[in-house]
Amino acid sequence: MHMFTFALLLIGGLNWLLVGLFGWDIGQFFGGQAEIASRVIYVLVGLSAIWEIATHKANCKACCCMGGKCEAKCEAKMEEKKPM
Repeated sequence: MHMFTFALLLIGGLNWLLVGLFGWDIGQFFGGQAEIASRVIYVLVGLSAIWEIATHKANCKACCCMGGKCEAKCEAKMEEKKPM
């Protein structure tokens, strides 16, 4: 789930870059903001942001060791998450 939401956040961030630099919205490719496909994409990007905010600390290698937590404990936690 983390990789899916992260990919959507990258798409959303790149979309904002395109809007800011060139005034071009990826949603235009799907028929504009009023079209259901564009709205679904925008909702998925927004939900991905909420998901990442809620689960970031558990998924982030850099964050799991913050706050004085033991480095070994953090490494063990990350080992548990590795796919076999």
